[in-house]
Amino acid sequence: MKSNEIYIIHGAEYKEMTKTLLAEADLVSRIPDQASRIGIKPNLVSASLPSYGATTHPEVVAGIIEYLKERGYQNLVMLEGSWVGDKTKEVMELCGYDKVSEQYQVPFIDTQKDRTVTCDCAGMKLDICKSALELDFLINVPVMKGHCQTKITCALKNMKGLIPNKEKRHFHSMGLHKPIAHLNTRLKQGFIVVDNICGDWDFEDGGHPVVMNRIMAAADPVLVDAYVCDLMGYAVDEVRYVRLAEELGVGSAQISQMKICALNEGEEIKVPDTRRILQLQDAVEEVDSCSACYGYLIPALDQLREEGLLDRLEEKICIGQGFRDKSGRLGIGNCTRNFECFQKGCPPTETQIYEFLKEYIVNA
Repeated sequence: MKSNEIYIIHGAEYKEMTKTLLAEADLVSRIPDQASRIGIKPNLVSASLPSYGATTHPEVVAGIIEYLKERGYQNLVMLEGSWVGDKTKEVMELCGYDKVSEQYQVPFIDTQKDRTVTCDCAGMKLDICKSALELDFLINVPVMKGHCQTKITCALKNMKGLIPNKEKRHFHSMGLHKPIAHLNTRLKQGFIVVDNICGDWDFEDGGHPVVMNRIMAAADPVLVDAYVCDLMGYAVDEVRYVRLAEELGVGSAQISQMKICALNEGEEIKVPDTRRILQLQDAVEEVDSCSACYGYLIPALDQLREEGLLDRLEEKICIGQGFRDKSGRLGIGNCTRNFECFQKGCPPTETQIYEFLKEYIVNA
């Protein structure tokens, strides 16, 4: 596989598809040697099943493990840390990664519990989990999906699971895009296997999956994300961390020079022609909010919209670290604790937010 190539396979046998894809892309030719410590990093952002559109299908990771073990690679680990507000262990077990770990005798490292090292990432100091820094080769297995703050999330943003919760909050206070780009100068992705099976095109924690039944493989995370922008109807410059990562030398965003290598043909896919997220953001005033807090707010608003209640809300809903020690009328999360009406939690759950806002609207 060349750096400007993206391999794609369609179907419903996800484990076997993955093995075929890796064989065609000749993954092993990129790994230094058989003694290399290889890390496999899925997306286990929140407690939802892969069919919901947020988390990596375990069959894809199982396919990677089988492919590597059949070729003599034994020094393998899985590693991931869920977003702030969810426990990795619970998400890992819900999605079946405990069974994958047991079946293949591959340890699963919860990076929420890992020690950290402060690293210079192209001029930006960031705390990174020690287990990620000890790898010789990193295989990233993100889900292609939307994101309520950055529009898309795939290869580059998936590296956030390899930093501690404290640093995740710090990322949001810095605006997400710049630290994501800088993080990828230190965490080098050796290979990317994209779960493009049924990601949600609006919400990073799922709920409205778009069934595409395909898996992609590539060597350049910037090119992957640029291609995802194109597939989802965004210009590359609308997702600033992609261009920033290119400028920092992480990879190339030049999709005009990309070569697609389709291993088979898939069914015609009907993609969403609207974005729920864009329709809901007008109700929110957001300043430096964490992904989990904002990610739980948006689906709650979507439910209120479906019930015809959202149009009755006159005030903007404030959310984010930028509202700490400030006053206002209506807020979500502990950062708005000084507001007249706020839903406590760090983060509050989607159900808590929905019930709080519904009561507020009905009693207004």
